[in-house]
Amino acid sequence: MALSDTIVALSTPPGRGGLGVVRISGTQARAVADRILRFPRPVCWQPWRAHIGHLLDRDGRAVDQVVATFFARPHSYTAEDVIEVSCHGAPVILRCAVEQALAAGARLAEPGEFTLRAYLNGRIDLPQAEAVRDLIEATTLYQARVAAQQAEGSVSRRLSPVKEQLLELIALLEAGIDFAEDDISVAPPAEILRRLAPIAEGVRALADSFQYGNLVRSGLTLAIVGRPNVGKSSLFNALLEQDRAIVTEIPGTTRDLVSETAAIGGIPVKLYDTAGIRHSAELVESLGIERSYQAMAEADLTLVVVDLSQPAAPEDEALIDRARRQGRWLLVGNKADLPRARGAAPDAMAVSARLRTGISELRDRILQTVAHGGAFEHETGFITSLRHEHLLRESLQYLEKARVAAESAIPHEMLLLDLYAGLHAIDAITGATTADDILNRIFSTFCIGK
Repeated sequence: MALSDTIVALSTPPGRGGLGVVRISGTQARAVADRILRFPRPVCWQPWRAHIGHLLDRDGRAVDQVVATFFARPHSYTAEDVIEVSCHGAPVILRCAVEQALAAGARLAEPGEFTLRAYLNGRIDLPQAEAVRDLIEATTLYQARVAAQQAEGSVSRRLSPVKEQLLELIALLEAGIDFAEDDISVAPPAEILRRLAPIAEGVRALADSFQYGNLVRSGLTLAIVGRPNVGKSSLFNALLEQDRAIVTEIPGTTRDLVSETAAIGGIPVKLYDTAGIRHSAELVESLGIERSYQAMAEADLTLVVVDLSQPAAPEDEALIDRARRQGRWLLVGNKADLPRARGAAPDAMAVSARLRTGISELRDRILQTVAHGGAFEHETGFITSLRHEHLLRESLQYLEKARVAAESAIPHEMLLLDLYAGLHAIDAITGATTADDILNRIFSTFCIGK
């Protein structure tokens, strides 16, 4: 893409609405706006000043009254001259505005090109640019809050002290090489290891935080399984906080998967209510039970529900054993409002889906299970990008090589190669050493107009 072009795109979602915004960015933004808009009196474009005018069609006739706002470089979103035209949200009017801007000399923006220009012009760094995409795609307020903090530079601020320590170590070793002919050792192995340890620990802690950060960004799936009539659908409705699944006293009411998305602690969770698992010769119910097993195998977390008002059954033990072998799971004892039967699961977390007691504690337990160590308590202490996690792991590998080299008394010239490689991986997160093909891949996932 030619970054010297003036670009235009619709920045609000396509469709019909009260308002729609057409964004123009580049050196000719004001000239393009002058060609497609008509004002009651000559306009002197002043930064952050809005002007009321009319959008013109190709024949020079007014088709809509609009508001045009000018943002002067370098303090605009793209760090270029930007004009945003607010029109009424009829698709035909918005299409006319974009087509007229194209005829006036602008080019249609590529996906993410406005944010790409903001990055290339030094307005934001690469983690901030990626956070803009996450903010647009957020489905919970917690996701939006985390993305907003990252868009303000929280990831870069977290990396800055680690990078500074690494640069200091590199400078120390470079100085040692410069004074080598004077037979002065400015960095003995013990000093190198002392300085290297906190650097590696900081990189490792941030890389490990992706386990929770990925849940925040992508969400998780949760399957609710159990024997018929243990209250799976009631628990499903309680976690969802609405009556989505049919609940009756008749065993086997749920014959197929019922899915819905809820927010638990700000994390989007796709809940699956499954068919009750038991031996059945009935064809439809058997197919539903097979789908229950499939949902159980594919879920990030499985809730095995048992009935505390009845003794544990062999089917309960079989399900618990299956869940234990497949991965992360929780044992939930429903109907805690009824008298507890002798032999009921003693280790189950007691809840009453009917009275909605214990549901809040169950939500907390779900978060603790998927977010080890309470990572969810620190909103800015984790990364949410798989690209960042890969680069941090790569940096860790080189830092480990440097540690081994220092312990083996390998010459500093060789050790520096590993340190520079570790620094290069960190720089690739912030965009200091990012290749063009990586940039194209990142920004191609944005929507047009952002």
